[in-house]
Amino acid sequence: MTQSAETTVSQFKCPSCGGNAVFDPEVGQLRCPFCDTEIEIARTTKQNVELDFLQALQVEDEEWAPGLRVFHCDNCGAETVLSEHTVADFCSFCGSSHIEQTDHNTGIRPALVVPFQVSHQQAIDAFKKWIKARYMAPGKLRTMHQLDRLTGIYIPYWTYDTDTYSTYTVKVGIHYYVQETYTTTDSNGNTVTQTRMVQKTRWHFENGTHREFFDDVLIRATNQANGHLIKKIEPFGLQQLVDYNDAYLSGFIAERYAVPLENGWHLAKSKVDQGIESSIESKTAGDIVIVMQCDTDYNDITYKHLLLPIWISSFRYNGKVYPFIINGQSGRVAGESPVSWVKVTCIVVLSIAFIAFLYFGFLSDNPIF
Repeated sequence: MTQSAETTVSQFKCPSCGGNAVFDPEVGQLRCPFCDTEIEIARTTKQNVELDFLQALQVEDEEWAPGLRVFHCDNCGAETVLSEHTVADFCSFCGSSHIEQTDHNTGIRPALVVPFQVSHQQAIDAFKKWIKARYMAPGKLRTMHQLDRLTGIYIPYWTYDTDTYSTYTVKVGIHYYVQETYTTTDSNGNTVTQTRMVQKTRWHFENGTHREFFDDVLIRATNQANGHLIKKIEPFGLQQLVDYNDAYLSGFIAERYAVPLENGWHLAKSKVDQGIESSIESKTAGDIVIVMQCDTDYNDITYKHLLLPIWISSFRYNGKVYPFIINGQSGRVAGESPVSWVKVTCIVVLSIAFIAFLYFGFLSDNPIF
């Protein structure tokens, strides 16, 4: 079963020496690694790139680009889309060499991309800073870890827009207070009568309608096992989206979406429904508002296919592999790391000792404070 895929793009020849130019995040242009010639990329952003969702469902099996082959990784399930001139030797996600060609297509072409802004060296520096901050890790980790291949990958996202109209029924609770008389025993053992204010709730039902437009509901379209790490390096600055151009991917890899367009809409629809309920609760006057029923029409559904940048790799320590991911726009790092149980035990023991010290100090006749 297809879990994910990635694609390489056309090669860009240097006009000076004929070498293959690659995208340089530090200058935001193509750069030739052989003669340092920079090639400008004309950045454009269309005013309206939303595409009709229902119409796209009929042609989702279109090809991203001609002349590409899809390779499947038997180890992690990832799929790699490569040009016919590129040799497939390993999986960029897990490093396995167990890959074979399939007959899967490359899918819908991206509309927008956030270009890499963190270079390879900057990503390494961010990782070094992150690993030094692993205070619960073994002390030798900083010097004894082995860094694996660091790969720049564009991961796929969908965004959805929709204009909604909802009819709803809510249960509304209004708090009020009544005075209550009760009996209790005072410090002398006598039974006394006292009064107190008690909160009550009066309930009623209300019906209404609600209109709301949802813009750019973002859905991650990858099913990679490290999705929990990707979530930690979000969000991305979508205000820096530009029109998709193969030049931004030169020297990098682009993952094919694993979540189909229709499945992505179902995930977005859940977010939309939560937003509608929250809006209804906010605009209804009451101390407690419970949405009992909400029927929604989703109109003018449109979508965009985005590519957002990450650096992905892993490091080895004591024979175990720990994955990590770096946001290719902000440099934020998230990953797994070993834990020193000696440090954890020491902290737990010291915490217990400190709490005990405070507890017995306050109970003693001569308080410590």
